[in-house]
Amino acid sequence: MLKDREIRLLICDDHTIVREGLKRLLDEEEGVEVIGEAMDGRDAVAKALDLMPDIVLMDLSMPGLHGLEATRQVVKRLPKAKVLILSMHKNEAYVLQALQAGASGYILKDSASEEVVTAIRAASRGDSYLSPAISRVVIEDYLRLSSPDSGGAKSLYDTLTTREKEIFQLLAEGLKNQEIADRLHVSVKTVETHRAHIMEKLNLKNIAELVKYSIEIGIVQIDT
Repeated sequence: MLKDREIRLLICDDHTIVREGLKRLLDEEEGVEVIGEAMDGRDAVAKALDLMPDIVLMDLSMPGLHGLEATRQVVKRLPKAKVLILSMHKNEAYVLQALQAGASGYILKDSASEEVVTAIRAASRGDSYLSPAISRVVIEDYLRLSSPDSGGAKSLYDTLTTREKEIFQLLAEGLKNQEIADRLHVSVKTVETHRAHIMEKLNLKNIAELVKYSIEIGIVQIDT
């Protein structure tokens, strides 16, 4: 539990207007300090490791690295940091995945500003927070699926390694092998090897099927 100092906060969202709005809101809140902003999932992980925030406000749908995977990496590498998902998605599957990734809460983007502050203060105390608009069945399903006796198998996507998930999203976003290699600072051969493993694990035959699958599981969004 945080005492006698400000809650240090990192805002992660690919929309500048959202980041600016949240910063203005939280700058007026006593006991909260916005120490940085990130514009995508990869940037979020890097900034978190550099700035060591107490709380990370994390959007789900971001380019380069999805918010869920960014959450997993932050929680794993910074166990003292708390991640709060701030998302437009009300789908229970998203909430369950966020909790399973280690998030301490899930707030809907159409929530009142006071709710965002409430969630931040709850996380700083070590508590969890879910927007009231999200059904109670989410918690019940999460507890059931998390039970050692549930026997539920992991989804195919969850069998991918952290690096494979990164490459999976970049492939789904249309990047070529060389572009991915340049972005991740690895060889093209390494990307090709990971790509082959991804296709095998997910039972996919080509990039078209990979893109379709990425949309189905919510890693890549279709603009409407």
